[in-house]
Amino acid sequence: MDIRYRIQGGVPLKGDVTISGSKNAALPLIAASVLCEGETVLTNVPFLRDIKVMLQILDYLGAETSFQEGTVRIRTQNLQSKPIPADFVSKLRGSIVLLGPLLARFGVVEMCYPGGCVLGKRPVEAHIRALTQLGAEDMSSDEVLHLQGTLKPGHVILPEFSVTATENAILAAALVPGESRIEMAACEPHVQAVEKFMCAMGAEVEGIGTHTVTVRGRKQLTCSEYRVPSDYLEAGALTIATLVTSGKVRLHDVEYDHLMNFLDVLKRMGAEWKYDAVEKVLFVDGEISSLNAAEVRTNIFPGFPTDLQAPLGVAMTQATGVSRLFERLFEGRMAYLYELENMGAHVEILNSHQALVIGPTTLRGRTVSSHDIRAGAAMVLAALCAEGETVINNVRYIERGYDHLDDKLRSLGAKIEKVELEDPKEVAAKVTQNVVQESVKESTKVTSE
Repeated sequence: MDIRYRIQGGVPLKGDVTISGSKNAALPLIAASVLCEGETVLTNVPFLRDIKVMLQILDYLGAETSFQEGTVRIRTQNLQSKPIPADFVSKLRGSIVLLGPLLARFGVVEMCYPGGCVLGKRPVEAHIRALTQLGAEDMSSDEVLHLQGTLKPGHVILPEFSVTATENAILAAALVPGESRIEMAACEPHVQAVEKFMCAMGAEVEGIGTHTVTVRGRKQLTCSEYRVPSDYLEAGALTIATLVTSGKVRLHDVEYDHLMNFLDVLKRMGAEWKYDAVEKVLFVDGEISSLNAAEVRTNIFPGFPTDLQAPLGVAMTQATGVSRLFERLFEGRMAYLYELENMGAHVEILNSHQALVIGPTTLRGRTVSSHDIRAGAAMVLAALCAEGETVINNVRYIERGYDHLDDKLRSLGAKIEKVELEDPKEVAAKVTQNVVQESVKESTKVTSE
């Protein structure tokens, strides 16, 4: 099924909306359930395909899972470690965070490379290095990730500030009696959620939210209940949606500490917002905001989030002056700018990491594509402030990262429609199948006569 969004732009967003739980936090928290025998309960879990795939993997390994109204229950008494096939992990790159917990509990973990074999070993180097520094033996091949051995406390020095490698190291160390030290640790909000969850399960973690983390693990952890923190990336996207449509929106369940750099950039650009720390409500007033150009460089937390770079690029098309974007962390993150150019934006891509955005420009509705989760969100924001109708293809990307985004935007007054079309390949397959079935029927009829 091919899913698209049809969006009629030019409507100011107004009203209240509650931010969903963070997918990037929920996935490693689900993986953490592997570390104990019993029932883990996670609340405020977003309803996303990636979450369902992660639970399917645990079901395959023998767990019992349920997912109802934002609450996930995972029972792991009968869990076992066995090779996880590509059918599962190719759908979910985030499944990599199962490496540490499975290895720590069972002494062996084997899976195809997350995201498919085309990724090769290079993207998982940080994970392998972290776990081998805790005593694991790397027996991986070009097709399969395979680690085994009894883990022991160690000094882990990560080669980069990798979020998921940090999570794997923390999760593994939590089930190893003794003290482990992790250097070059990432400290994004979803990493902090994992660290706090380990404390709730009985481990001791020092340095939460810093780049040096000490974990004092235990031989046995206690299953616990934990609330998934709200998604600061969704909050950031909806903040920009409010600004570029000149709307007025109150965002509920927002953690200011997770967005402080992002909000500071917007304030310097001329955005008007207020935060209620008691109620955790962010009020964004796009009616009185007047955006000006800025220079922004993405960075590891607490720097400007790379996952909000594409949404910010849309805001820059509506800002006065020449804005400069520096993407420090990932190549390929600026492909969405070509789609914005198609909509009328004035963009100069200097190289794979730098671009200029000259504004303000009037965006016009076009048919555009969603290249990845965050680029897809940017296309939605661009469509909301564009003249006329925009059709966005590959919506599956967007819906992997944003929980009922179209419903939330409609509740704020946006004219957005989800259109489901049959995939041409699926249609052709059905036609072929029907032809074959009719031929068989005719042959049977002739034979009987």
